Amino acid sequence: MRWQGRQGSDNVDDRRGRSVGKVAGGIGIGTILLIGFALFFSDNPGRVINQIQQQNQQAQYQNQRNAGAQPGNREDDALAQFVSVTLKDTEDVWNKIFREQLGKRYQEPKLVLFDHQVASACGHASSATGPFYCPGDHQLYIDLSFYQELKTRFKAPGDFAMAYVVAHEAAHHVQNLLGITRQVQSQRGRISQKAYNELSVRMELQADFLAGVWAHHAHKMNNILEEGDLEEALNAAHAIGDDRIQKQSKGYVVPDSFTHGTSEQRMRWFTKGLKTGDINQGDTFEVDYRYL
Repeated sequence: MRWQGRQGSDNVDDRRGRSVGKVAGGIGIGTILLIGFALFFSDNPGRVINQIQQQNQQAQYQNQRNAGAQPGNREDDALAQFVSVTLKDTEDVWNKIFREQLGKRYQEPKLVLFDHQVASACGHASSATGPFYCPGDHQLYIDLSFYQELKTRFKAPGDFAMAYVVAHEAAHHVQNLLGITRQVQSQRGRISQKAYNELSVRMELQADFLAGVWAHHAHKMNNILEEGDLEEALNAAHAIGDDRIQKQSKGYVVPDSFTHGTSEQRMRWFTKGLKTGDINQGDTFEVDYRYL
């Protein structure tokens, strides 16, 4: 993907190197209970308090060390810039489409870069969650270590594979702005789990389609695609299909539990978006589920 030397987004919140939360220095309910146990078992309460204070100091020191690893001269700084440029491309594309095709104003999301764990309006999340979009605060969240996971665990290397991931999460923001996310979430608890899973699959496949729409227009606007980029994106879409992940982790697949779609579906809907560039051809909610 051609990205070097191009402008990045102003909507990146770089939290890499920051610790989440802090250790309290005062006496809480846990400390009071420990002192009570010490008295009951004839232990020295002063010794217990001293041990707790030492543990708190050690924890605070570790937090300070973690917080001190601020961005700058990090191995993943180039990847952070790449993600920023990709986000800027999504902003350019969706601003244009919203204005020209929908007659609406596109509200650009924030992208939060983090290490290990992060707090969002959707709750705390760790790197194991993978990249995600939180409709509660209109923000995308990515731990850049996922790039390595794409290469090693999912066997989907290449910068455009990561660009596809960013575009997919930005597509969830588009769905949120259009009210699709709210409509799907309103059905939780009203329908069976199987039926809700099917709605989730429809939403994820639509996000794949919209990621393809982004690639179509971004290439027209900035000539971003290089030889092999399409294969990288399709490989990533294939790698994170429900059927492939379940087969790898369990040895078998349970279609009723799918929430994102099969590898074939994800590749097909991304390709459709890429080829057409037409957002009107991505209504996955109108297609018979058997033929998604």
